[in-house]
Amino acid sequence: MRLLTAAVTTIALALGAQAAVAAPIEIKFSHVVAENTPKGQMALKFKALVEERLAGKVEVAVFPSSQLFGDNKVLEAMLLGDVQLAAPSLSKLQKYTKQLQIFDLPFLFKDMKSVERFQQGPDGQKLLSSLESKGLVGLGYLHNGMKQLSASNPLKVPADAAGRKFRIMTSDVLQAQFEAIDAVPLKKPFSEVFTLLQTQAIDGQENTWSNIYSKKFFEVQPFITESNHGVLDYLVVTSAEFWMSLDKELQVEVKKALDDAIAYGNGIAAEKASEDKQKIIDSKRSEVVNLTDAERQQWVTAMKPVWAQFEEEIGADLIKAAEASNQ
Repeated sequence: MRLLTAAVTTIALALGAQAAVAAPIEIKFSHVVAENTPKGQMALKFKALVEERLAGKVEVAVFPSSQLFGDNKVLEAMLLGDVQLAAPSLSKLQKYTKQLQIFDLPFLFKDMKSVERFQQGPDGQKLLSSLESKGLVGLGYLHNGMKQLSASNPLKVPADAAGRKFRIMTSDVLQAQFEAIDAVPLKKPFSEVFTLLQTQAIDGQENTWSNIYSKKFFEVQPFITESNHGVLDYLVVTSAEFWMSLDKELQVEVKKALDDAIAYGNGIAAEKASEDKQKIIDSKRSEVVNLTDAERQQWVTAMKPVWAQFEEEIGADLIKAAEASNQ
């Protein structure tokens, strides 16, 4: 009887172990934007690729529009194991590494091609590992696009922004950027921006064409200045603990699916920049303000001193490498 009991116990334990091994790994992917944005589409593409290539091994659950966590909380949740994948804006990572502040410097990159050259070059790739000491792993850069300025009044020259309240992400560089033109920067969650604009609690904000359109900011902002003064990109990130828990073969497959999804999302970002700008123009809800070369130079002159302000934290050589990507 004892032998029978032992045999049954052994079989039960074996079956339980097999069930545990067979259980798919769950990846919760949390982000803050709508599903029709480049980031939203990238996340859904990643989910589809994983389901296609790793069926039964890995499952992906996507939580858009801050359904699970906002950008200000998602990395803390990731370190606690409550979420496995996120793509916060690079601005949100300054508390984990000062070097990534480089992407917030105003008028550093001429266009998205310059951004891409820097990110895919040796200096940009090295930055992906700058979070490891904090328990995070950078997996790739996701584009959104160049940032524009929207406001309740037309912004032609820096003096037009003086005294105006602008929502910014949690970034000391962006705070300094607006203070350089005598504006009032306010750090507020992305999910609150529409209401803040609608109730006129703030006067304006900075964002890409796709975010301005998808979140309907153009409906409550009568003017959008095409400034292209900065870049809004994201870092697809996971926790070192979760990443190292995957066996090498699975790690490679998940990374490949993610790389393919990021390439897909970046292609959408390039298309949507012009498409969503045109949709905003066609809506006639907001006027797009175009700057002359002389007016744009006033913005550059006013904001560029911010580079020197953060040079020590970011690194002079890194800034030079980024500037060289414009060539």
